[in-house]
Amino acid sequence: MKINELKRKISEGALEKYAALYPDTAAAGERFISALDAFALLYGEERDVVLLSVPGRCEIIGNHTDHNAGRVIAGAITRDVITVAAVRDDGIIRLKSEGYPEDTLSLSEAGSPESFERFSSRALIAGTVAKFIEKGYPCGGFDAYTSSLVLKGSGLSSSAAFEVSVGNILNHLYADGTIPAEELAYVAQYAENEYFGKPSGLMDQMACAVGGFVFIDFENQSAAKVEPIRLSLREAGYALCVINTRGSHADLNDEYAAIPNEMRAVAAALGHGVLRGVTERDIYDNMPTLRSKLGDRAILRAIHFIREDLRAEAARAALSNGDVSRFLRLVCESGDSSYKYLQNIYAPKCPCEQGLSLALALTDGFLAGSGAYRVQGGGFAGTILAFVPTDRLADYTALMDGVFGEGATSALDVRPLGAVKLF
Repeated sequence: MKINELKRKISEGALEKYAALYPDTAAAGERFISALDAFALLYGEERDVVLLSVPGRCEIIGNHTDHNAGRVIAGAITRDVITVAAVRDDGIIRLKSEGYPEDTLSLSEAGSPESFERFSSRALIAGTVAKFIEKGYPCGGFDAYTSSLVLKGSGLSSSAAFEVSVGNILNHLYADGTIPAEELAYVAQYAENEYFGKPSGLMDQMACAVGGFVFIDFENQSAAKVEPIRLSLREAGYALCVINTRGSHADLNDEYAAIPNEMRAVAAALGHGVLRGVTERDIYDNMPTLRSKLGDRAILRAIHFIREDLRAEAARAALSNGDVSRFLRLVCESGDSSYKYLQNIYAPKCPCEQGLSLALALTDGFLAGSGAYRVQGGGFAGTILAFVPTDRLADYTALMDGVFGEGATSALDVRPLGAVKLF
């Protein structure tokens, strides 16, 4: 569709059919038209374009379990990356993200991870292209402009939303949208692990790609089981809040990488590839050897995994039975375990910077047992998650914004769709 035609359709109310994704259709329309104008200025206004969307995600329970074949509950959220994209026939990719320099590469460049700067958006694009080519998926050049409400460092998986967005572009420009969302998640994880250099699990990418409120079992890591969960927080009387403490994730990749690496080291010492299937009894029976070989922190992180994996299954069962109170207790237990055993609330090398600890302490005092709270996402900096009674939301927002700055608190909704083509 031509840019001017798409702008006209949006101006005439075409977004009404996506009200579940964009409750404020007027604001969404302005955002889309701005993105279309930016694309036209960069790449030409007479192009045939598609308009795409990929949401961020909110981790509900299952902190750092996905990378060791564990279980999680996650939800796509109504904050997304939107993309305007058009085909190129010369094998060149140009992608400009709002607020960042343009990335360019040719399809022929994408074959070697060592050729790309680690922790760069260009590496993520190259990794996605390389996996598409390896799997025999249709692939080609494109021009694209992205605009994101999944802000970097927000704890809502900005990198996963971006990775899945690149796959979503290729899927709809060259494969007519036939590649399943789950496959886009695996492609995105490959790009992050092998090209970007971060050994993440699959939860972030899967939640962004699939959408909705889901229970995911990664026991078979090449074919994860995804089960939709029905939960209306509004009906239960709670708001799902994410509080951005505005701590920096810069220079924390080694902290993140240490968690899966230490967990796998414990598993390997016990004769396993990952911790799924290892029991606490296995750890107790081999404690002297594990302590001398790997140290106490690795053991504590392994214990967190074992209990958290079981906790995610218990949370799924509680929601299936409509037991919201038990579910909220399990969320708090997850946060407590992350703090004490996983130890991802602040970085040991930066002990004076404890924004997450402060946010958790304030939320604990405010809720006083009336909701739930825990670290959100990878940890060490960024955000916490809180289930706040809706009649206390305004007071909670005022408290947290007063400490962490205006707009730090976001009340989110779960988005029913993952990676999609809008027009």
